Amino acid sequence: MRSRSDLTVSEAYKARYPGVGFGLTLITGCKPVTDQQAYDHYKRKLLRKLRKRETLAEITERINIYDSFFQSFGFECPLPKHLKRTVNSGFPQYNLMVDAHFMAEMCAGILVAVTDYDRFDGKLLLAVAKAGEISKGMGQRDFVTKEGEILLRDEKDIVCVLCQGADEKTRVKDETTNVFFYAYAVPGIDSVHLKDGLTVAAETMAGFGGGKIEGIEIY
Repeated sequence: MRSRSDLTVSEAYKARYPGVGFGLTLITGCKPVTDQQAYDHYKRKLLRKLRKRETLAEITERINIYDSFFQSFGFECPLPKHLKRTVNSGFPQYNLMVDAHFMAEMCAGILVAVTDYDRFDGKLLLAVAKAGEISKGMGQRDFVTKEGEILLRDEKDIVCVLCQGADEKTRVKDETTNVFFYAYAVPGIDSVHLKDGLTVAAETMAGFGGGKIEGIEIY
């Protein structure tokens, strides 16, 4: 399990984003869904809870905070469109890992990444970008950072830029068994919601993919 000794929060991050949290969870030994009927029932139950008026209002409020943060850097936040589609049509269905990621985001109203734990190189650093740093995103797209963006590094690469996305290197694949989720807060988002979302992701992987939850860490 990545623990507090495996992730460092940079001084630049602490200065620019004081009190803004970050969370992670590792679920090991994961497999594809074995009981599809039970899994579908579980998803419907989560969806009913999400669609309740008070719950949806709270989730929408948090997602709007993320949207404003993205816009401050000139980017479009994907969460509002994802929420609208989920409320209207239900959770999308890809594979268990990606599904768990979407359910975590929508049920908690936060931003979550799903990755392959074994593809990271060494320890992690939560940092603030300088202008013009370049990284390879999913699909080999070039991400060029803007000054002040929140990003995550391992010992070799930038593995995620909050407003632009995660990298190709750590992307989950069919053979992924050790699934690593991490969640960003932005100013105005309480870290308790990070734990709520990561709990949904972890319990989904454990309950329907046979994985072992190694812990949930909130920084």
